[in-house]
Amino acid sequence: MKYNYAFEMNKENKEALVKVVGRDLNISTKQAIEICSFIKKMPLKKARNVLERVEKKKLAIPFKRFTEGAGHKRGMSAGKYPVLASKQFLKLLKALEANAQNKGLSPELRIIHACAQQAPRPFHYGRKRRIKMKRTHVELIAEEMEFVKKEEKKEKAGKKAREEGRKAEKRDEKKVETQEDVKKELPEKSEKKAEEKKEIKKETKKVEVKKVEGKKEPEKKREGKEADEKEVRKENLAASSGKGAGVKK
Repeated sequence: MKYNYAFEMNKENKEALVKVVGRDLNISTKQAIEICSFIKKMPLKKARNVLERVEKKKLAIPFKRFTEGAGHKRGMSAGKYPVLASKQFLKLLKALEANAQNKGLSPELRIIHACAQQAPRPFHYGRKRRIKMKRTHVELIAEEMEFVKKEEKKEKAGKKAREEGRKAEKRDEKKVETQEDVKKELPEKSEKKAEEKKEIKKETKKVEVKKVEGKKEPEKKREGKEADEKEVRKENLAASSGKGAGVKK
């Protein structure tokens, strides 16, 4: 019978995943939920070592949700030693390793999904009749560590690319703002330059007018001198003509 996992698998990482399910396990659902939350995102070897220590009652599993009847343990507020549940989880972890070997993956795996659900609970038989048994479904999915590292590298590269893109966008925005400011300043500068050119033209015209006036004044003086010389000549001629007339008489 096909079992539907409570985990959505992508096409990219489907080849690097290994999964296993334990159906109708004779363990407490509450304990299984706490173990799943403790094991999740843990390397498979480390999870095995932890559960082996729990089985020997050398390490307690912290209970964060179902704390009823859980006493204080060293290094945590409330914890228990779920021995039977840890034995069942160890069997599932061994099955995960075997599935990875059959699939040709490396034994370095990390648990990415751990889920416990309540299964159908049948009644006890015999003297304990009318009391329901404890039954639990447990799902475990592990991923190859090499694939995880590659994905992390891709994520980091993607983050860097996004940051660089954002920086480039900010630079472009600053450039656009500076260009707009320059465009705003250009007409002001052009107006100032035009005014300066007009003033320079006016000054040059004034200078030219002064030069022309300075040139005209000596011409007038020369004309006056020439007129005076002509008058003197006429007077001399008249005087000379008068003297000659007196001699002829």
